[in-house]
Amino acid sequence: MAELPPTRPPRRWQREVASFGFAFNGIWAALRTEPHMRFHAWATVAVVALGLWLPLSRHDWAVLALAIGAVWTAEMLNTALETLVNLVSPDYHPLAGRVKDIAAGAVLLMGIAAAAVGLLILGPPLWAAVQQWW
Repeated sequence: MAELPPTRPPRRWQREVASFGFAFNGIWAALRTEPHMRFHAWATVAVVALGLWLPLSRHDWAVLALAIGAVWTAEMLNTALETLVNLVSPDYHPLAGRVKDIAAGAVLLMGIAAAAVGLLILGPPLWAAVQQWW
């Protein structure tokens, strides 16, 4: 039987590219399994569609992008923490519940802040468009 040549270990850039695949797998897994992630996805679509309809500056888009990214990041960290807590504490424990509550609270705070950003940026041009339409 012929011997196979030794395989080369992946190069650094190949490992870096593969890590993007793992990250996208994580985003996709969260979207598939977490109802709140799907809500954030729909909210993102709505905000982007509204932003495309309204006259927004690059600065406005940058702030909206940061707010959207912060909410998504908070939700994904919350999901990761909840998954980890479920792994290490499958039975109910008050501290496990506290960790989950605090992480969920962080998402809520970020969502409120992002909603305020959305109102401050989208509100005035939307109000002007509504007044012009009436």
